[in-house]
Amino acid sequence: MDRLVPPAHAVTPVEMAAVLLSGVVGGALNTVVGSGTLVTFPVLLAVGLPPVTATVSNALGLVPGSVGGAIGYRRELRGQRRRVLRLGAWVLPGGLVGAGLLLALPTSAFDTIVPVLVGLALVLVALQPLINERVRRRRGRTGRAAPRDGGPALRAGLALASVYGGYFSASQGTVYLSLLGAFLDEPLQRLNAVKTLLVGGVNTVAAGFFLFAAEFDWTAVLLVAAGSAVGGRTGAGLGRRLSPAVLRGVVLGWGTVALVLLLAR
Repeated sequence: MDRLVPPAHAVTPVEMAAVLLSGVVGGALNTVVGSGTLVTFPVLLAVGLPPVTATVSNALGLVPGSVGGAIGYRRELRGQRRRVLRLGAWVLPGGLVGAGLLLALPTSAFDTIVPVLVGLALVLVALQPLINERVRRRRGRTGRAAPRDGGPALRAGLALASVYGGYFSASQGTVYLSLLGAFLDEPLQRLNAVKTLLVGGVNTVAAGFFLFAAEFDWTAVLLVAAGSAVGGRTGAGLGRRLSPAVLRGVVLGWGTVALVLLLAR
């Protein structure tokens, strides 16, 4: 079967420009917040791609954005190699499972759970300072040190979130950031850097699977890829300049928009 699928009509220069721009914005948002798919996916649908083809093309196209974001956050990633590798061992298989589910299951199952998952993630992000403070006090009373990699609960949560990320990826980064913030006592910028790298890993695994098993449109992939590469690097520079409070506010603000869009689908 030919896996290269043309759009329903010839893509005009204006539509190509829209897809490219959506890649720039989506790549930047993925790095800063983690919901770039909610920008790129609707544009791909608008130019005539079927939903599954648009999802696959989007996953392939956003990989360079994650790479650019990780490069931009390389300073915050210093000293976290072991953590990234250990957590990556849990998220990558989840991404592969999610990619397989995209081709095997109807969308109705995930359409129900996705808004709930994103809503819970926003609550965790909002409560992160309070959760961290209470956890810190409890550890002070018991004398227990914080697990360097967050412990089994974090690994299990990231693995489950990665199944969803491999399936659709909208707000995947928001869910990751909420989990990392709840279980790791680290500055938000360092957590955002880890989130960016983990999301990139899941997207890469899913994209590799899609290359051999799913239908996609090369024009859309290349346009989103070119835009996201620029946006990812730009997003890292922007995110680094934001204070933790402002960054959390951006995550909550865009996450709320993402939740509304998901509920309206």
